Amino acid sequence: QVQLVESGGGLVQPGGSLRLSCAFSGDSFAFYLMGWHRRIPGNSRELVARITPGASTDLADSVKARFSISRDNSKSTVYLQMNSLGPEDTAVYYCYAYDMRTRQETWGQGTQVTVSS
Repeated sequence: QVQLVESGGGLVQPGGSLRLSCAFSGDSFAFYLMGWHRRIPGNSRELVARITPGASTDLADSVKARFSISRDNSKSTVYLQMNSLGPEDTAVYYCYAYDMRTRQETWGQGTQVTVSS
């Protein structure tokens, strides 16, 4: 059974940076598209970034110039590097894993990111 454990969230001042990590276990990481969504208070969940097994990336327009996503297949971990953070980035960030073979999704428990002075 796939398990995802997120880390790296917290409180940061506007203009600051954070790196979120998502550790994957329970299956072969190489078969999974990985990504991050976020839920902003009062809004629905939105896609932030995703990365294919071949490391092709896709980022939301709102973060494309500031965030990047990467994966370390040797560590079965995906990262979300967030720079130039603003209050609008305050949200719970969720890691997800999409099995390319079965189309099954697994979600992490979420990590809170708060951007405030």
